[in-house]
Amino acid sequence: MPLVVLCGFPSSGKTKRATDLRDKLEAAGKSVHLAGDEQCNVDRNICYAEPRKEKELRGALKAAAERHISKDCVVIVDSPNYIKGFRYELYCVARQHKATQCVIYCMAPTEQCREWNSSRPENRRYSDKLFDELVMRFEEPESRNRWDSPLFSLLGDDDLPFGDISEALFERKAKRPNQSTQAQPVSSATFLHDVDRSTQDVNMAIMKSQPTCALGECIAVPGSKETFC
Repeated sequence: MPLVVLCGFPSSGKTKRATDLRDKLEAAGKSVHLAGDEQCNVDRNICYAEPRKEKELRGALKAAAERHISKDCVVIVDSPNYIKGFRYELYCVARQHKATQCVIYCMAPTEQCREWNSSRPENRRYSDKLFDELVMRFEEPESRNRWDSPLFSLLGDDDLPFGDISEALFERKAKRPNQSTQAQPVSSATFLHDVDRSTQDVNMAIMKSQPTCALGECIAVPGSKETFC
């Protein structure tokens, strides 16, 4: 099932759009999982001010998308998602699971977002300094980028184009995964130990054969049916 990625300035109405879309999808009989900053229970003024904590949050959001995306569930990622590289990672998750995806860009003038931010309860408000920093960091989505397409750009008073979004998610054929979007196989936890053990066994076999083998004589090595000269 599809993946929906929200993005926009802080306090631009992303959560409102996400919950509105969730409600409409559930009313249409779809199963929906909402993954966002609030669901991860983070303090935004701490998380987005510390690169390590922000990286952990992005990891948690991506893991939630990978865990819940399936043929039976629509995943909505409600977060600033201001880094185009992270939006690309989410796009790869959708490709890997053969799911459709779209991006909803909540557009609003900076001063309007600042006003909305000021009207929030204090525990959900961005500090003025962090607000300005997040606005500066924002990398605007472009429909010509495959990871930002299809792109729905919505102003604050626009109605949610539920019909167009549903068409993009449910009537469009998902792109097939390719080498760049498929997850790479994870090496065994004992991989290095196994390589070291095999190397030592081969070295030992060569050392033991040296006193008895004539020049040019072939020897067998552990783990191989062939002989080597």
